[in-house]
Amino acid sequence: MKAEKPKKYRAEDYIRQTSREPGPQREERPPASGVKHIFLINPAAGRGRSQARLAALCRETAEERRLDYEILVTEYPGHGVELVKKAISQSGGRRVRVYACGGDGTLNEAARGAFGAWNAAVTHYPAGTGNDFIKAFGAQSQAFHSLPAIVEGREISMDYIQANCGGAVNVLSVGADAQVAAGMAKYKKLPLPPGQTSPYLLSAVERIVRGLGEHYEVEIDGVRYDGAYTMVFVGNGGCYGGGFRPVPHACPRDGLLDVLLVSKVSRLAAARVVTAYKRGLYRQYPQYIAHLFAKEITIRLKEGGQMCVNLDGEIAYTNRLEARLLPGLRFVMADPIQDFVNKPGAAQRDNRSERPKEKRGGAWKEIEQWLRKK
Repeated sequence: MKAEKPKKYRAEDYIRQTSREPGPQREERPPASGVKHIFLINPAAGRGRSQARLAALCRETAEERRLDYEILVTEYPGHGVELVKKAISQSGGRRVRVYACGGDGTLNEAARGAFGAWNAAVTHYPAGTGNDFIKAFGAQSQAFHSLPAIVEGREISMDYIQANCGGAVNVLSVGADAQVAAGMAKYKKLPLPPGQTSPYLLSAVERIVRGLGEHYEVEIDGVRYDGAYTMVFVGNGGCYGGGFRPVPHACPRDGLLDVLLVSKVSRLAAARVVTAYKRGLYRQYPQYIAHLFAKEITIRLKEGGQMCVNLDGEIAYTNRLEARLLPGLRFVMADPIQDFVNKPGAAQRDNRSERPKEKRGGAWKEIEQWLRKK
C-alpha cells in the first residue's frame, strides 16, 4: 500500500487562475454587475464571546468601502447552510461573497451552502478555536486575520470533498478521532473543575477503553483496502483538531485527496503512533500508517451499522460513506496576494525534519501519560 511520493508544488499554485474545468454541479454563467457581501456569524464561535465584536467589525469594514452587505447570524447547527442558499437564491444573478466569521464549522456550512452555485464564493475570517483550514497557507495564513484584506482579496478555485452525508472543505475522518469529537458533547455538560480534566481527555479515555480499532471495508479509486483500522483520515487540507497536522504537505488545489489508513494499534503503541500521526511523521511507522492518494473513497463497517464521520469538526452518521473530490469551490484569498508568491512560507515545505517541534501540552499530554501507564 505504498503511496507515490508527494509532488512538489509552488506557492503560486494557490493563487494562479487555472483552466481546470469546474465540477459537474457548477453551471458557469456571466455574472451580473455588483457583488453582494454576506457576513455569516456564528455566535457560538470562540466559546461564545465574539458576536457583538464580529458584527461591529463587519459593519465597519463594509460601510467604509460602501459595500452592499448583509450580516446573518446562525441560530442552530446547519442554519448557515440554509442562510447561504437563501442569500444566493435571492441575489438576482449578482455575485455573492460569503465571509464565514467563526471557526471551521462555520466555513463548512458556508461552503456547503455555496458549492455548486455559479455566482458564489466563500472565505474565512477566523474567529473560532481551531481555524485549521487556512493553516494550509502556512505563515501567510495571518493575512486572513484582517477582514479588510479579505474583502480586497481575489477569488481562486479550490477542491471540495462531497460526501453522501455532507461535505468538507478541509478534512473527513472515520474512526477514533471522529468518535472522540462526538463524545465530547456529553462531557461538556458535566461540572468539571476548571483547568483540570477536560471533556476531550475524558472522551479520548473512553474511546481507548472501548477499543482502538474496528474492521472496515475501504475502497479507494476502485481498489479494496479492507482491514482493522483505528482511523481513516481523508484530507483536502493538512491540519485539523486545533493541532493535528497529519499531512502537512496537502494542497487543496491539486485534485487529490491525501488518505491515511491507520491500522489498529495496541494501547501500548497508541501514544507514539498517534503522536507521529499528529505531527505528520507517519513515514516513521509504515507498519501502522499507509498513505495513499485518492479521488473517491467508500467506507463501511464490515459488520454493518452506523459509522461516526467527522466533516470539518461537524459530526454525521451513516451506514456507508461515499466521498469524492470535486473542483470548483470558489475561495477568496486575503490580500496582499503577492505575499503568497514572494514568501512561500511553511505551506510549501515537505521536509518533515525541518518542521519545528511542537510543544506537547494540555489534554494531549495527559492522554499520552495515561497510555504509558497502561
